[in-house]
Amino acid sequence: MEVISAADPDILLLTDFDHDAGLAALNAFADRLAERDMAYPFRFALPSNAGLPTGFDMDGNGKLGEARDAMGYGDFRGNGGMALLSRVPFDARGVADFTGLLWRDLPGAQLPQLNGQPFPSEEALAIQRLASAGFWIVPMLPEGEAPFALLASAATTPAFDGPEDRNGLRNRDEIRFWSLYMDGAFGPAPSSFVLAAKLNADPEDGDGDHTTIRALLSDPRLQDPRPASAGGPIAADPGHRGDPSFDTAAWPGSPQGNLRVSYVLPSGDWTVTGAGVFWPAPEDPMSALLGEDGQLAGPHRLVWVDIQR
Repeated sequence: MEVISAADPDILLLTDFDHDAGLAALNAFADRLAERDMAYPFRFALPSNAGLPTGFDMDGNGKLGEARDAMGYGDFRGNGGMALLSRVPFDARGVADFTGLLWRDLPGAQLPQLNGQPFPSEEALAIQRLASAGFWIVPMLPEGEAPFALLASAATTPAFDGPEDRNGLRNRDEIRFWSLYMDGAFGPAPSSFVLAAKLNADPEDGDGDHTTIRALLSDPRLQDPRPASAGGPIAADPGHRGDPSFDTAAWPGSPQGNLRVSYVLPSGDWTVTGAGVFWPAPEDPMSALLGEDGQLAGPHRLVWVDIQR
């Protein structure tokens, strides 16, 4: 909460936030923020694919009912979903939700195979949804200003799989969804929007299809403000190709290292007036909000972008 207070965003997308039918957790969290003079009167969340049981052995390890057998990784239904807190009004009834889109129905989808056979099975792929958490298009209605859309998602990590590259292929197609959406593959797309997403892909380092994330970041219909931090370079991993100033997550001691995986990408009609990643340098008093090991608020750093028309 201290990190959110320091950034003080008007619109906040939370990922890895557990979902419940009555939004009790989200409302309790928002109420705690309100006690700190950070009121978010507009709150929204939809059921997530994370933790949604499938009844299939989705990772092919011969076991059922594990976190990786859910529609999206999760130990229980609603574990690790998305949630939206906003000071800007929005049209909850007008939200377009593509959480139920089947992976195989995405144009150009590349489904996993092992030894030339569908992985884990044809039956499992027939019910496999694309989104690890969800795909939302939320109509934002700022008072006295032109409306715009908030595009939100949280993709799977392109790791922790085998030679079938199930997670890597899914991550690639979760990123491709947004390019196809802007193309109009799922109906008319808004001309004014902000894509806020944990895409779990770095354009230079780590696992995953770097070409796909680079293509999205270079799409002329949106802008990459390239939010940076002072703390990222100090914690940089040796051998990484990308600029560590842009990293948004830290996994100390892991093979992946620190990566840029979270993004706020406005459409071209916005003027970007500021951007950053909340990752203060160690000598900055604000670094205490991340704890001595830098993990007090979790491995992911808050990414912010200031925009105006």
